Amino acid sequence: MPHVEGGMTVGLFGGSFNPPHEGHALVAETALRRLALDQLWWLVTPGNPLKNNSNLAPLSERIAMSEKIAPNPRIKVTAFEQALGQSYTARTLEIVRARNRDVRFVWVMGADNLKNFHRWQNWRKIVATFPIAVIDRPGSTLAYLSSPMARAFGYARIDEVDAQTLAFRRPPAWTFIHGPRSGLSSTALRATAPPRA
Repeated sequence: MPHVEGGMTVGLFGGSFNPPHEGHALVAETALRRLALDQLWWLVTPGNPLKNNSNLAPLSERIAMSEKIAPNPRIKVTAFEQALGQSYTARTLEIVRARNRDVRFVWVMGADNLKNFHRWQNWRKIVATFPIAVIDRPGSTLAYLSSPMARAFGYARIDEVDAQTLAFRRPPAWTFIHGPRSGLSSTALRATAPPRA
């Protein structure tokens, strides 16, 4: 895990990043700014249990591409889930919290993930572990109203004008952050990429 000091606020932004693109970088930069984070950990996962991983680029390649697209020194690209030997977010967050008791974390995700968040293993446990910031993505703006997570935890949503307080709130707490959006998607980029050798 990247080095942190007690009292810091850190965003956790996970995904397969297959490939990473400017839309991911925009989510990361928006989170850093709007949540007033000291760091953002860009968590490149070994694989996604909800997706077909047969076309997944090698982890080392996805890490290198992520580092190139996110040069901000406050963004720490890491793949420590590989060392943990698992890829379920709920378990990863438990381990992160256990090893960093004096750090305030926020789970960061694009709104395109919110509509299927209820399919993640132990998703309610994730909501109860860390506050969550959902960053707007094209075509997903209304997900914060209609998704099962948003309906189940509507009472815990804070207004985005208070986003800088999110890391200091006891979970469940979440916000939806509007802002600049990129239409890029990893799925579309893979569809137009030449076949892998």
